[in-house]
Amino acid sequence: MSGTQEGFSAEERAAMKARAAEVRGTSQRGSGAKRAEADAQACRAAIAEMDGTDRAVAQALHAIVTSTVPDLAPRTWYGMPAYARDGKVLVFCKPAGKFKVRYAEVGFNEFAMLDDGVMWPTAFAVTAVTPEVEAKLTELVRRAAS
Repeated sequence: MSGTQEGFSAEERAAMKARAAEVRGTSQRGSGAKRAEADAQACRAAIAEMDGTDRAVAQALHAIVTSTVPDLAPRTWYGMPAYARDGKVLVFCKPAGKFKVRYAEVGFNEFAMLDDGVMWPTAFAVTAVTPEVEAKLTELVRRAAS
């Protein structure tokens, strides 16, 4: 097929490089409070680098997670803000600008307890942060971490 992309995009390659750096950094930071603070700082830095709606979504998610489920550890995952328990990422914010797509996403990995029958969504497109969006994200984060 002509016009189709072969291999990974530049944005996907950058995300993979970011993940490799995160893995290397994890082994260099050791464990405990020092590592947790470095991970939290990396998460805050990733949010600070975003623009517009991406930043608003990431800031809202960060506020929701840290107030609703404070035992989830902020970190980055493929260079994106993420929140983990026992080293496993439950929820993350995928900024539109990072992948040059239409909208930011809040995604949940398989460790998130969002099970609902035999099929359920694990990623949510977010184009604006409204009180309704904040309420829905709060509910999802609470369920995911239960």
